[in-house]
Amino acid sequence: MKKIIITVVGKDTVGIIAKVCTYLAENSINILDISQTIVSGYFNMMMIADMNGSSKDYSTICDDLDKLGQGIGVSIKCQKEEIFEAMHRI
Repeated sequence: MKKIIITVVGKDTVGIIAKVCTYLAENSINILDISQTIVSGYFNMMMIADMNGSSKDYSTICDDLDKLGQGIGVSIKCQKEEIFEAMHRI
């Protein structure tokens, strides 16, 4: 399984979850876990997803999500699970 960690942060607006989830579904990326919260009007979401079924490579997915985020006014970052875990062990 090729897991990725996706974080979405920005001013809350209508449709953030829908747009991110639509992109993932259209690219056969399965959401394994999702957590989201809104604090004082700021949206924060973290997802763990499996990109095994996607025909796109990791770099393309990250670039696409970055562009999607810019289009909807949020920051979307993507990390491979093993890098995320290694960073948090230090």
